[in-house]
Amino acid sequence: QVQLVESGGGLVQPGGSLKLSCETSGFNFNDFAMKWYRQGPGKERELVAAINHAFHTDYSESVLGRFYIFRDDTRRTSYLRMNALKPEDTAVYYCNAQLEDFDGKNYEYWGQGTQVTVSS
Repeated sequence: QVQLVESGGGLVQPGGSLKLSCETSGFNFNDFAMKWYRQGPGKERELVAAINHAFHTDYSESVLGRFYIFRDDTRRTSYLRMNALKPEDTAVYYCNAQLEDFDGKNYEYWGQGTQVTVSS
């Protein structure tokens, strides 16, 4: 059974930091790209950061230089370190695991989301 469980969300003041974790089970974690998405109030879900199986990272422009994604393959866990948080970072953050195999079949799994609220 595939599971992705996020944790680490909460209320933080502007300028503060949070570290989100995504613990996984039920699939070959080492082979999958791990991603973090977010969906703010009244907004569409957007990709925030991604790290592939080779540890190459990508970030959206809105978080570049403030957020850092990393992974620990031995713990089957993905992390999102968020610094210098702004009110516009307020959203539900979702963990995602994605793999396209050699036959072009796409595998994609989601966590349940964790709320991050940035407010004074």
